[in-house]
Amino acid sequence: MGNLIKVLTRDIDNNAGNFFLDFENAQPTEAERELWEQVNKVLMEAMSVLEDLQSYSGAGEAIRQAIQQPSNESVQEKAWTAVVPLVGKLKKFYEFSLKLEGALHGLLGFLTSARCSPTQHLEQEQALARQFAEILHFTLRFDELKMTNPAIQNDFSYYRRTLSRMRINNLATEEENEVNNELANRMSLFYANATPMLKTLSDATTKFVSENSDLPIENTTDCLSTMASVCKVMLDTPEYRSRFASDDTVLFCLRVMVGVIILYDYVHPAGAFVKSSKIDMKGCIKVLRDQPPNRVEGLLNALRYTTKHLNDETTSKQIKNMLQV
Repeated sequence: MGNLIKVLTRDIDNNAGNFFLDFENAQPTEAERELWEQVNKVLMEAMSVLEDLQSYSGAGEAIRQAIQQPSNESVQEKAWTAVVPLVGKLKKFYEFSLKLEGALHGLLGFLTSARCSPTQHLEQEQALARQFAEILHFTLRFDELKMTNPAIQNDFSYYRRTLSRMRINNLATEEENEVNNELANRMSLFYANATPMLKTLSDATTKFVSENSDLPIENTTDCLSTMASVCKVMLDTPEYRSRFASDDTVLFCLRVMVGVIILYDYVHPAGAFVKSSKIDMKGCIKVLRDQPPNRVEGLLNALRYTTKHLNDETTSKQIKNMLQV
């Protein structure tokens, strides 16, 4: 296989990470094609979601004016007119998270089936592994942008307050608003999370494991740990890192590595940081810390603040020190 490059002949960190995942060029086989095309539609929309989020500027000034002049109907109308289309975008983001959950379930079902080992799945079904990686990359990128844009929470809070006031004063019915009170409540829970897309994926992976009780949990956790190991090896080995055609692939690999660590930490009963973990956490953290700080601080924060088991007593002091917890 031209897109499959053997990396090392020795056993890497006692994990099955001794192959190269071609994140840049992997193409689907006939067996992968149907699912690949379904997921590809979701990933195409993901690009549009990121573009909309990057350009999201908020209605801060209009809201400030409305708060300062509560009796001025013209100013109130102007703020409402500014906020409504923005909340429409926030609705689009929320609804996309549900599509992302469906795509993830499909990929996990394929990549963890009993047909072969998790390592063989990732090695032989690289196009689907690449799509799984692209979902993780999108997720961390979305959450990075969301965390640095306070306008999202401000706009949505103003919308909910105004919507509530309009209902109390009988100025509008539920049907007149694109985001009614019930949907607003669900969206509020989504946006209240610091990393909403990551929480969506974590919950979806946990749900996948619980709904497929006939499938050994190791099929899922080994899939995640193997991908983490593969990413670490590709990043940590200059000879293979140099095979990336684009420097952007380095950041892509870093995000994917962090994403699968977080999912593993939620799904595995003992988590990713325990000594018996199949993920070389010290090695992965070292790879992150070897990058320019401005490039990976958000990823280090994701490990610090969005994992489940980091602060457990079973986590070594060395790992906590490496993450400066």
